[in-house]
Amino acid sequence: MPNLSVTPPDQIQLRRAVTSAFLGSVIEYYDFLLYATASAVVFNKVFFSALDPLAATVASFGTFATGYLARPLGGVLFGHFGDRLGRKRMLVLTMVLMGVASFLIGVLPTYAQVGVLAPIALIVLRILQGIAVGGEWGGAVLMSAEHATSRRGLWASFTNAGAPFGMVLSTAALTGTAAIVGEQAFLSWGWRVPFLISVVLLGIGLFVRSRVQETPVFEAVRDQAARQKAPLLDVVRNHPKTLLLGVGVGLSAFVAQGTLTTYLIAYGVRTGFPRQDVLNALTLSSALAVLGIIGWSALSDRIGRRPVVLAGAVLMAAFGFVLFPMVNSGSTTVLTLALVLGQSILHPLMYGPLAALYAELFRTGSRYTGASLGYQLAGLGAGLAPLLFAQIDASSGGKGTTMVSVVIAAACLLTVVCLLALRETSGHDLAADSAPAPQAAGPAEPSTI
Repeated sequence: MPNLSVTPPDQIQLRRAVTSAFLGSVIEYYDFLLYATASAVVFNKVFFSALDPLAATVASFGTFATGYLARPLGGVLFGHFGDRLGRKRMLVLTMVLMGVASFLIGVLPTYAQVGVLAPIALIVLRILQGIAVGGEWGGAVLMSAEHATSRRGLWASFTNAGAPFGMVLSTAALTGTAAIVGEQAFLSWGWRVPFLISVVLLGIGLFVRSRVQETPVFEAVRDQAARQKAPLLDVVRNHPKTLLLGVGVGLSAFVAQGTLTTYLIAYGVRTGFPRQDVLNALTLSSALAVLGIIGWSALSDRIGRRPVVLAGAVLMAAFGFVLFPMVNSGSTTVLTLALVLGQSILHPLMYGPLAALYAELFRTGSRYTGASLGYQLAGLGAGLAPLLFAQIDASSGGKGTTMVSVVIAAACLLTVVCLLALRETSGHDLAADSAPAPQAAGPAEPSTI
């Protein structure tokens, strides 16, 4: 007799797709956010040692921002071929590109060794990182969302949950290395070790990703997709309003992310906290954020994407005005509480449901391109916000935190406006050959796709 308890093939592939998306995202963001942490605590001393400390921090954040500027290019490039040739092929390429770029950062000579060539090479490799992660996110989300037969918000969110878990690994790698080798050795050569580990993670990620099949949603339109010439033109010509509203919806989540995971590290250290205390607080809040992202995304399957993201935007706007007073308290406990509230609870409200939401905004033939471009354009907020805030801080003599809070609140207000103009997407059938209209509608129907 056949074994009726065997898991159906589509469920096996869903589990593999979700696992692959999570691990791939962890690896990609380990590399990408490792740079973020290093730019706040190491690169200003290693690659910009000729500048004064505050200017070096601004320059370091500037190279950090270039990765975010390159992400939309990666989204368009890999989205184009992902919509024409398939999601899986592009995910293998993005992972290889990210792993190689990160490894090469680990072997770069410093400014003291080769002068200006060091930061130039750093910028080039950071751009390659940005292109890789820009193409990774859309494909990973679609591998989960297009394999899902129910609870799409939950399954797609594992890609987003990989980002804070990648932050946990990256900060743990840096702090662990610093603790083992000591401060002087860490600045001399120890910071390279976490980047070199990328090669090991790359091998693991490629093995897991090789076991996942192409999504059934794409397979159904493969022949038609191969004939289309420019998915980007379809998005820009036929769905410009949807694209712009999607960018506005996601912007505040990324501004908050850049503030909490990058700018606040440098700010906390500069205001007197030991670097290790700040990184410990960031590691804890990042670990808890994984649960927050998955939990709030699962809720969005029940009540819709819009209510969850809307609540997060309103609460984050208010929280921005108490964040810096909490940090300025001088208490490590209060600093940790601020990061946990912001990164583990409020930010996931805005960020978690975005994975499913962006996938639901576009039709199959241009979904990789549209979702990637919308998400990565919004993602510019995470790269540019720390640079902007560092410049505000420098021009105000270290007293510009109120303006930083205003910028966060303004981004949240934009998200609220765009959400109110956007139709609820959770009930959209991904196999349909059209995307939901952008106009606002009534309450969401439960998702069954």
